[in-house]
Amino acid sequence: MDGYIHSVESFGTVDGPGLRFVIFCQGCPMRCQYCHNPDSWEVGKGMRMSPQVLIEQYERNKAFYGSGGLTVTGGEPLLQIDFLLELFALAKERHIHTCIDTSGATYREGTSDYNDRLDALMALTDLVMLDIKHIDVPAHKKLTGMDNGGILAFARYLERKGVPVWIRHVVVPGVTDDEEALARLGRFIGGLSNVKALDVLPYHTMGVAKYAQLGIPYPLAGTPAMSREGAERARTIILRSLKEERRRRKADQST
Repeated sequence: MDGYIHSVESFGTVDGPGLRFVIFCQGCPMRCQYCHNPDSWEVGKGMRMSPQVLIEQYERNKAFYGSGGLTVTGGEPLLQIDFLLELFALAKERHIHTCIDTSGATYREGTSDYNDRLDALMALTDLVMLDIKHIDVPAHKKLTGMDNGGILAFARYLERKGVPVWIRHVVVPGVTDDEEALARLGRFIGGLSNVKALDVLPYHTMGVAKYAQLGIPYPLAGTPAMSREGAERARTIILRSLKEERRRRKADQST
């Protein structure tokens, strides 16, 4: 089962714990206004690569990975679930730490063949990095072209499966930095028992040049990059609400 691959990075440092072999999958159902890889959107394009070839590439540098491992990201990797199943099965045979960086946008609750395969994939997955773009439904749809119902349901699904999760949230000035929305996000995350880390990432404008090269209008033209201080403020708000939600739940359980 070949995968459609946008690119490969041999030594990723921000895609999970430790040094990572990072596979960028081609194809994405979302159209995030701040996406810096619009060339990864189209489905069925990119390099066709087999799981075996990718594992062989990992093995060439495995001495460097140490406590790291392999991460698949995108685009949206869960669009290619059969490819991931084969890739992660090979990885686990070699005791490689596996991570999926996903928006969760492909998930739909209920019984389906896709969800059966997702269950099998989660059994081979050591970590999911889940991007929550916005907690508010209309704001999420405006930002990404999709609502967030399936994404939040996917987060709860991961909790039921006991899969460790890192939450990622990009803070965009005037778009995702609303204090009440950040607090709501914190309360949602605080209700999940499997969250191990929170990455609050400042919006940057490095994708502007790529949009120009591709002849695509940049949706956030004129929006300034988020300062590090602004991102830290957002993280503080999220964490405060997260901790309050966990204290509330603990108190409810003790009564």
